[in-house]
Amino acid sequence: MTLAFVVFFLSLLAISFLFAFKYWEIRREHIVFAAWREKADVRALQLKELLDAARLDISKLPPEAVRLSRTLIHQLALGFAAFARGAEGYAHQVADLVSYKHHFEKRDTRSEFLKKVAEHKNGNGLSDESGGNNTTSQL
Repeated sequence: MTLAFVVFFLSLLAISFLFAFKYWEIRREHIVFAAWREKADVRALQLKELLDAARLDISKLPPEAVRLSRTLIHQLALGFAAFARGAEGYAHQVADLVSYKHHFEKRDTRSEFLKKVAEHKNGNGLSDESGGNNTTSQL
């Protein structure tokens, strides 16, 4: 949704800029990039004529052909989605293969302090629970 807002406001800003630019050109009585804009206008008119001709050609097609092409495009999209899902799985396998943590094995810690804490936590070490000064065990 945020992307839609950003695109909308950027488009609104661009349209406002075009109106301000046109107003500036009219006020200065000078057209910026006149030759380039003339070529772009010719290309735009050619594209419009091609689209009109394509619309007429498509309207001549029978409805069955249109339905068939729509179904074909839908099936192609579903096939591509399935291919992408499969490729994603293989990508994860390749990432695991090349990762240095592929065969990760937990090693013992080198820190003596952490070893003592782990022993105390597991109850394997000597503790003061047998009547010592451990205040937390007396609660």
